[in-house]
Amino acid sequence: MAATIPASPATLQPCKKNVSGSMLIRSPPRPWRRRLPQHVVIADASSSSRGPKAATGGRLETSTDAAAVAGEDGDVIRRLQNGPDVRGVALEGENGRAVDLTPLAVEVIAESFGEWLREELQQLESGRDGGEVRVSVGRDPRLSGARLGAALFAGLARAGCSVFDVGLATTPACFMSTKLPRFSYDASIMMTASHLPYTRNGLKLFMKRGGLTSGEVEGVCDRAARKYVARKMGLGGGRGMPPVVMRVDLMSAYAQHLRNIIKERVAHPTHYDTPLKGFKANKIPITEIHHYAVIVNAGNGCGGFFTWDVLEKLGADTTGSLHLEPDGKFPHHMPNPEDTTAMSLTRDAVLDHGADLGVVFDTDVDRSGVVDATGAAINGDRLIALMSAIVLDEHPGTTVVTDARTSDGLTRFIQARGGHHCLYRVGYRNVIDKGVQLNADGVETHLMMETTGHGALKENNFLDDGAYIVVKIIIEMVRMRLVGLEGSVGTLIMDLEEPAESKLMRMNILGEAKYAKQRGTQAVETFRNHIQEGKLNGWVLDDCGDCSVSQGCLVDTNDDPFDVDAYMYRAKFFDEYKGELGWVHIRQSVHNPNIAINMQSSIPGGCKSMAKDLLDRYLLTSGVNEFVDITEVQKFVK
Repeated sequence: MAATIPASPATLQPCKKNVSGSMLIRSPPRPWRRRLPQHVVIADASSSSRGPKAATGGRLETSTDAAAVAGEDGDVIRRLQNGPDVRGVALEGENGRAVDLTPLAVEVIAESFGEWLREELQQLESGRDGGEVRVSVGRDPRLSGARLGAALFAGLARAGCSVFDVGLATTPACFMSTKLPRFSYDASIMMTASHLPYTRNGLKLFMKRGGLTSGEVEGVCDRAARKYVARKMGLGGGRGMPPVVMRVDLMSAYAQHLRNIIKERVAHPTHYDTPLKGFKANKIPITEIHHYAVIVNAGNGCGGFFTWDVLEKLGADTTGSLHLEPDGKFPHHMPNPEDTTAMSLTRDAVLDHGADLGVVFDTDVDRSGVVDATGAAINGDRLIALMSAIVLDEHPGTTVVTDARTSDGLTRFIQARGGHHCLYRVGYRNVIDKGVQLNADGVETHLMMETTGHGALKENNFLDDGAYIVVKIIIEMVRMRLVGLEGSVGTLIMDLEEPAESKLMRMNILGEAKYAKQRGTQAVETFRNHIQEGKLNGWVLDDCGDCSVSQGCLVDTNDDPFDVDAYMYRAKFFDEYKGELGWVHIRQSVHNPNIAINMQSSIPGGCKSMAKDLLDRYLLTSGVNEFVDITEVQKFVK
């Protein structure tokens, strides 16, 4: 069944209150860290040289007719876009999912990004005409990384970029390679698929100003789709000389950057260089020294560096830390602060070792969660509340931006501390961009966080950096102890009200993958239309906190609206007898062909009542069930 796309989305009302070949390698390799000789990086970043430029200047070598006909092959590339990222299946093994992130796909995307980047830099820097364009490339430990990395290097070189391989790295470190003085690259690419299965991989694209928007990534992928068609037809794409790739040691510099922040902001009176080694405070006898114990669970992703190169060098005891060695198959559990296994194992380790804090990173360390000394898991709304308490103490009255899946209790928590809460569209880039926009409009906004653990701060280049979030929490933990406050960091959120129930369900979109986005849009827009047309009595499209989104969490009605990467709405349900039961947030997934339904209720049984009403009066009567699998909702209701 073909999907029908609405002519235009509903708009967000303005905020009234707050607004694959071999490579030539220069310089001898050295281990990224002890015990990991297979992952090599090389100093020194300052010893850069310009790589050879492609004879064609990276332009598409094809006939006009071939370039104009993208067809089915071109759509393979376009479907790899996932909002502001590129993601796909890189290895065989997923049931029902063919490999689509191939070396050729990565090469043409990298080449297209390089071309686009050169054009952008020429526009941004009026005096810049040609010249060297320097791009760093990092990756997580996935098994497909080396093979796809070679294609990535080749694509960038074809576009005339000088390529700097930082090896095993984190996504925030890759972005910081455009900022740190020793590097200051024009752009960076991180090869990762975050928390997704080991068979997946992807690309995150950065310039000095931050990550690319969904619209910009769409443009890069559209350009790449035309190249892909031409290469499949045998037009252009000859290999020529292998690219020259400089290897650099980025992670050491990034770790030092984090250590310096902790040292400077703690300013320990007796142990300035090792503030986590111990201290003497008023309430502790002069002979007693407290050594901070911090457990890190890296999930065999990229987060192990935080243990060796940050915590231990600052004097912390990291005994009992888990899964620090990078392993591209993630044998113990997925690196994910939302994962119950990851949090449970970390909790057990914290309690077993009497640690002050436990830390869980996702694969590429742009997300995190923590466990306090009592074993309480702090992720989702709790992590946002903890960071809000810290930031509001530093910046009274600031606005906090979150996605629209956060609880009403979190809104009250922020407001009780004098802050303002702006709820916005799901998607870490959406939340961050909203914060950037509010600051540009004169609304002081220091914290932007999504419930998944993505957290960005104004003071840190609006970068979602899981390690930086943990750095802020560690600084607060030490500060509390130095001034004689008792209890763990969890005491800062003791008054956070949590919902009685929360539920997440997913409905897979049926049929061919190429129609998934259209059908997802149709399903979500049908939900909105049913409410507006009075077919769902008791349902009201929600006003999400301080930002009025009475027509749904979509785009802003400002002069420069954000791109819509996925359609979504939040609505409250009022029962005739029980009053307000809670809210439902329904959205098309950016990363997978499904519809996500988040529910929260302050009343036991409220989520099931809302799900039953949606099933009876929306899913079974609207025709959506003809192209969406509603089995999970039916099972929950029964």
